[in-house]
Amino acid sequence: MTTEQRKERRGFASMSPEKQREIASKGGRAAHEKGTAHEWTAAEARNAGRKGGQVSRGGRGRLLAAAEAAAQATDSGGRAK
Repeated sequence: MTTEQRKERRGFASMSPEKQREIASKGGRAAHEKGTAHEWTAAEARNAGRKGGQVSRGGRGRLLAAAEAAAQATDSGGRAK
């Protein structure tokens, strides 16, 4: 089998975004009815949003965290504590 033959879209990838959303929605509803769906606490949602924001910035969140840590290690005059 060649590479070109394997690039055809199959399964979920071959469906329109609307169809994918419809199927995913049914799965979510079924999980809630069954009682196995995860329900977020405010703290979990806040933490997930923070992590997602770091990732969506191309990893710059890690750089910002390092800069904040460095800033905490020095006093306002730029000297180490």
